[in-house]
Amino acid sequence: MDEIRAIKKILATVLDPEVPVLSVVDLGIIHRIAPLGDSYEVDVMPTYSGCPALDEIELNIKSILEDNGYPFIKINRVIDPPWSSDLITEEGRLKLKKYGIAPPVGHSADKVALYGDQRIIPCPQCESTNTRLVSSFGSTACKALFQCQDCKEPFDYFKCH
Repeated sequence: MDEIRAIKKILATVLDPEVPVLSVVDLGIIHRIAPLGDSYEVDVMPTYSGCPALDEIELNIKSILEDNGYPFIKINRVIDPPWSSDLITEEGRLKLKKYGIAPPVGHSADKVALYGDQRIIPCPQCESTNTRLVSSFGSTACKALFQCQDCKEPFDYFKCH
């Protein structure tokens, strides 16, 4: 158990290449760390099928663990259970906001949070809820583009899914 905690602590330093303020632990994509003979395996959940950053993330996980004395790590890509934005840690949500990306609002089981036009997304700059959706497609597949009607700043919203 101490080794698993040590591995998780190391993984907390692996940043998402598309949102470099979040670690893979903050993002909640590390599903499981388990012993595998005299080594360990790490199960990683993609945020989206076809996520372009996943290969780089897996390579970075393997590399940093090898650099820290875990040379035979097996990385498994798992889609069951599927990743959900509900898995982003509270610390991760705060990091997103501080970075200028509005964190997900609602929960993945909430159809309005997923598909509704009634989303009220607070501006990460000024906290105003007077915001509007500019595009459902942001700088990456996991984000949408919003604009604050008060401070006029555009901002990314990390989609709830």
